[in-house]
Amino acid sequence: MRSILLHLIPASLYAGVGIAYWRSYTAARAPAAKGQSCMSLRERLFLLLTLIAHGAALHTAIFPDGQMRFGFGVAMSLMVWLAVCFYWVETLYTRLDGLHTVIMPAGVVASIVPLIFPGEHVLANAASPAFRAHFVIAMLAYSLFTLAALHAMLMSIAGRQLHNARFSRLLAGLPPLLTMEALLFRLISIAFVLLTLTLITGVMFSESLFGQAFRVDHKTVFAFVSWLLFGGLLLGRQLWGWRGRTALRWTLAGFVALMLAYVGSRFVIEVVLQRAG
Repeated sequence: MRSILLHLIPASLYAGVGIAYWRSYTAARAPAAKGQSCMSLRERLFLLLTLIAHGAALHTAIFPDGQMRFGFGVAMSLMVWLAVCFYWVETLYTRLDGLHTVIMPAGVVASIVPLIFPGEHVLANAASPAFRAHFVIAMLAYSLFTLAALHAMLMSIAGRQLHNARFSRLLAGLPPLLTMEALLFRLISIAFVLLTLTLITGVMFSESLFGQAFRVDHKTVFAFVSWLLFGGLLLGRQLWGWRGRTALRWTLAGFVALMLAYVGSRFVIEVVLQRAG
């Protein structure tokens, strides 16, 4: 019962933040002035409290009995939690009103997913410094790519509305599309560096643990496919100035491949195969 409450509390808080923001934004007579934060101080502090509650629930789910347990639900929840943390910091410098309405529902779902798919997979060698470094870097990379994917979807919606000359009031406070595009590539560039380090530390950890530097499995294949897609996107941006729909498609394709690299494999193992058995 205590474990259930730990996950329901942040889910309720995310919902509360989203509803409060929606009400305050729709009640305003005009969009906020340029440069003004998209969240009030009270909303920002409330979201920080939500992140603390979500983090506490994740800590309990990952370290329930001194061991380190990690599965599909926890992986999804942890990635969204880190993405919301990055979002919280980013809103200190950039207006991202529209993304707020995507982030909060994602937080609600991410808080509840570990209850549906708890996962009983105990991670071996969790005390190893090499493994911990690999794990932290990988989660940071996945989280930044998650935020980049949400940002890309928001850009797609905003671009479509702008093209149809039907720009909703909720998205009116967003920065120009060129500014949002620059932010997207900043996220992808940082995440790509972290993904590169993830692959390197993964090879190093595999060699020290299994005596085999490169293990060819679906997880490795999808991870390298994602790395190639994001690397190709950054190269195309640098050499040929890729932007707009091309950049968005490559971003989403790379994100899907990355999710299949770990989250998808854990989902198949924990949900599909267990139920089939």
